[in-house]
Amino acid sequence: MTVSVALFTSDLRLHDSPVLHSAVRDADHVVPLFVRDTGIRRTGFEAPNRQAFLADCLADLDAQLRRRGGRLVVRDEEVVAGALAVVAETGAHSLHIAGGVSGYALRREERLRSALAAAGCTLHVHDAVVTALAPGTVVPSGRDHYAVFTPYFRRWEATGVRGTLAAPRAVRLPPGVASEPLPRREEVAGTSPGLAGGGESAGRRLLSAWLDGPLADYGNSHDDLAGDATSRLSPYLHFGCLSAAEVVHRARRKGTPGADAFVRQLAWRDFHHQVLAARPDAAWDDYRPRRDRWRTDEDEAEAWRAGRTGYPLVDAAMRQLAHEGWMHNRGRMVVASFLTKTLYVDWRVGARHFLNLLVDGDLANNQLNWQWMAGTGTDTRPNRVLNPVVQGRRFDPRGDYVRRWVPELAGLEGRAVHEPWTLPGPERAGLDYPEPLVDLTEARARFERARSLGRPEAAWVRSGDGPILGPPGNESPV
Repeated sequence: MTVSVALFTSDLRLHDSPVLHSAVRDADHVVPLFVRDTGIRRTGFEAPNRQAFLADCLADLDAQLRRRGGRLVVRDEEVVAGALAVVAETGAHSLHIAGGVSGYALRREERLRSALAAAGCTLHVHDAVVTALAPGTVVPSGRDHYAVFTPYFRRWEATGVRGTLAAPRAVRLPPGVASEPLPRREEVAGTSPGLAGGGESAGRRLLSAWLDGPLADYGNSHDDLAGDATSRLSPYLHFGCLSAAEVVHRARRKGTPGADAFVRQLAWRDFHHQVLAARPDAAWDDYRPRRDRWRTDEDEAEAWRAGRTGYPLVDAAMRQLAHEGWMHNRGRMVVASFLTKTLYVDWRVGARHFLNLLVDGDLANNQLNWQWMAGTGTDTRPNRVLNPVVQGRRFDPRGDYVRRWVPELAGLEGRAVHEPWTLPGPERAGLDYPEPLVDLTEARARFERARSLGRPEAAWVRSGDGPILGPPGNESPV
């Protein structure tokens, strides 16, 4: 009897699973293994929203495996120790895992390779599992990655995405493999009240509904804050409940402008993964330093976190984040611009808060989108600033998004909801809503001085072409 191990990480699915597919082909019996890595726990990356969503994902994965004659084996320890224990218990000759791009994932891979080799077990790392194209698949001449999206996207589009794999019909587990109990969502404290449910089954239902309906108009509607016309697939892509390659293929088959716009956002996701793979330190260090001397006003940063800045669109988006563990893509861009450009607070403050709450908190997309908006990343216009009032008028013209998330302003009609400070005195005094935290004109001048600009083209940018802040699907994307 031969045994292989399929070590699940960010690929919690059966459909189009190169890791599980290869493990099943490789041996008579397979151990589908998930290690609740205590090493990740020590990094502080285990946020309640992601832990609750993960519990749903593992329960769904286990249920699907049981329908095929197997089950999910769960261990709670350091990942290399957990994997080695299963290899020793079963005599497994091979272990399969998806390739990662973070510094932690790369170090994990090296430690696994060394430890497994000493145990007589071969490590197989599979690329293009988490992304549609693996990092490094397309590179410019003489460099290890693309630093600008547009040329990357041209190559990305011209490169074929791998074919997809069917879910295995049967998964045979070797006898006697012990497992710890599956985690349960209700055991996780501190989650957002509106957090979505996780798992491959939920993700595939959402994907089918998205492809058969709203996708067609995505190119025109994805910035409509109140319309909420984005896919909300990013959590399922982040946890690997959905295959990015499969999503690309299924979207392209629709052949609509909306599908093209959506696929472009998936390419942004791949773009950021290839940047982080080449520059792992960009997770916390400036990709392109601007000699910033960030302000450290904790009161202003806390007002931003709490959605009490006095700028309704900013506050609405931050409150959506707190309630759902998710935020609309346009909101992500606006709040990131406000923190880093208007308040001139270090992007890492915002990135950490997002990672504390976002269920789709993906290191590559979160950090590099924050850097994009802060002007320290890959944006070719690093000094663009998004005016929250202009953004509100344009992308929430009736004010419905603001009224939903900022109930203090629910009684205001139309576009007046975006500038409550302009109301007549008695009407303004009756609102339990703060005055603007800063003056936008003064804040712009402060930012320009800090970046040593003083050029008129650094003034407010009204639209902002760029990545959807967060993994696509997120919508971000997409």
